Amino acid sequence: MDYKKLKEDLITWLREYAENSHAKGFVFGLSGGIDSAVVAAVSKEIFPENSLGIIMPCESIDKDKDDALKIAKALDIKTEIVDLTETYRTLISASFSSENRLARSNIKPRLRMTSLYYYGADLGYLVLGSSNASEWYVGYSTKYGDSGADVYPIVNILKTDIFKLAKELNLPDFIIEKKPSAGLWEGQSDEDEMGFSYETLDSYIRGEKVPEIPIKEKIDRMHRNSKHKREIIPRFEIKK
Repeated sequence: MDYKKLKEDLITWLREYAENSHAKGFVFGLSGGIDSAVVAAVSKEIFPENSLGIIMPCESIDKDKDDALKIAKALDIKTEIVDLTETYRTLISASFSSENRLARSNIKPRLRMTSLYYYGADLGYLVLGSSNASEWYVGYSTKYGDSGADVYPIVNILKTDIFKLAKELNLPDFIIEKKPSAGLWEGQSDEDEMGFSYETLDSYIRGEKVPEIPIKEKIDRMHRNSKHKREIIPRFEIKK
């Protein structure tokens, strides 16, 4: 793949979309991960002065916040820090404390999505999502959370290509070499949680190599079970 062309095509497409939408700028979550860093870099190319990265710790890992600030400094983009920890704890205390760690953790990206739209509505900015094609295929995202956005700039770009695109965008080496993680809890990583590597997943999506049966079945099952995340919400149609 020609990653220079990919970068140029992506920037052109997103710029045209912003112009047609009469957007004044872009707002996005800056998590300290490579996907949001790529989105931030592309945003900066289009809106040098109106790109806003929101850093939203929520019982989060301190290193992710530090990495997000380093990315913001490297790209020279404006940032706001919105600590959602107490908001999250208030919601839990106002309802109930689930023993299901995933149920609790999924609240966090939904609070972040709400925060991004608050800023977007106030400023007239579009909310950019940072889901990539690999995550999209297996549904590795929180519905109405990190998947909640106005535009998906990188949703058709596989994770292994995101790393190459990041180099083309001159992002710092530390973010390219960082182990992918949703940062939902200490020690959590994408690949450990999924049970397979991005290289394996992307190779299968591309049709290059079929993984071992257990892995293939798991990928197929995740893709099948997450179908609802990729489709419009089902609607009852009145019969005439």
